[in-house]
Amino acid sequence: MNARNKRQHAASPARYVIAAIVAAIAGFGTVYWSFAPPDNGPRPAAAPETPAETASGGTGTAKTGPLAGLNKGAVAAFVAYPKPRKLPHFTFETGDGATKSLADFRGKVVLLNIWATWCVPCRKEMPQLNTLESDLGGKNFQVVAVNIDRGGPDKARNFLNETGATDITLYTDPSGKLFVTLKAVGMPTTLLINRDGKEIGRLVGPAEWASPEAKKLIEAAIAAPAPSG
Repeated sequence: MNARNKRQHAASPARYVIAAIVAAIAGFGTVYWSFAPPDNGPRPAAAPETPAETASGGTGTAKTGPLAGLNKGAVAAFVAYPKPRKLPHFTFETGDGATKSLADFRGKVVLLNIWATWCVPCRKEMPQLNTLESDLGGKNFQVVAVNIDRGGPDKARNFLNETGATDITLYTDPSGKLFVTLKAVGMPTTLLINRDGKEIGRLVGPAEWASPEAKKLIEAAIAAPAPSG
């Protein structure tokens, strides 16, 4: 082996390491941009603190209460809070422009899903949410899926039709403030809210909401004692 070939051979491991680092950075960028709105303009960054870090002053998930031990299987990423958390006031709109808030759903358990038409995982998740609403929706529970696209409700309405989400009511947040107000850190983000309008847990990212594990989680929230007062 001549001197030139020896140098090339010795440099090969270094090239592999550099290539791996570049690939890792590129992979991170792909994940990050998968959450970014490519055709809706820039949005404010979400607050840095995460739900798990702010849940009753601790990290992790609840070890007691009606949801303890139910975050497994298809909903293993769900973070159940040790105590319900008060949510900031926020509003969104119906498909015809009427204003809604959590007060309109008081007395129901709500699964609040923040989604967008440009979110690829949302397209896969929406039929799951539709099945959950079809199976459990009623006077005690509702899936409230809020779209954060800009430019009117037609795009979101078409998305629901395309995904067969005929049981999901169209709600929108054209202001784009909901994502930041609720400290969402990815898309989709889903909050489980009790009958008193307080958050009892959340899941960042898509989930199989029509799975048996998800239904047990929701049914436990429905069966929990109604808040007093």
